[in-house]
Amino acid sequence: MTAPLVLDRPAEETEDSAKRRQIIEGARTVFRALGFDAASMGEIAKAAGVSKGTLYVYFKDKDELFKAIIQKECPLQAEGVFDLDGQRVFELDPADPDVAGTLTRLGIAFMKALCEPERQSTLRTVWAIADRKPDIGRTFYETGPARGLANLRAYLEAQAAAGRLAPADYEVAAAQFIESCHATMLKPMMLNFAPPPSPERIEYVVGIAVKTFMAAYGKK
Repeated sequence: MTAPLVLDRPAEETEDSAKRRQIIEGARTVFRALGFDAASMGEIAKAAGVSKGTLYVYFKDKDELFKAIIQKECPLQAEGVFDLDGQRVFELDPADPDVAGTLTRLGIAFMKALCEPERQSTLRTVWAIADRKPDIGRTFYETGPARGLANLRAYLEAQAAAGRLAPADYEVAAAQFIESCHATMLKPMMLNFAPPPSPERIEYVVGIAVKTFMAAYGKK
């Protein structure tokens, strides 16, 4: 019996290689149009403009490809930094005494990123397949929400140490703030009940979230 052909990944490949990004963008387009289950590696190769052989050099299956998209799209990435696709757009600075201002800027930036159609599509897909593919759901949570909460929790702990905040539970306080930032906006949009909120609506809801947070946890 002839041994199966094994394709080695290119030695020069890096996480941000042009070919890898090209494949990820093609996969993103197919997943968005067809959904995870209906998408095929053949359709993805076609959309990415590569051969199936090349596709399998970089990704062994749809699961691995979708995980790559998750890791690229999750809005909260680097330590203490609000990071979108490799671009640093917001940084939590523990030395900044303006806690309300920092939380306002964080909440607005977070919601604007979360409301982008590409990220909504990915989030819907994750929710749809997480029961059958728990590893994908786990990857999404660990890469995005868990890291975001950890970063915000660390910031809140630093502010409490500086005497500016007094939350009883830092993890709960961080989660409460994030949840309240997308109150009335995320679920209607996720279920296609309403379009993405306007910048004015985002600022309004985040403003209420910040006021509520500071009323509950601000140092009296």
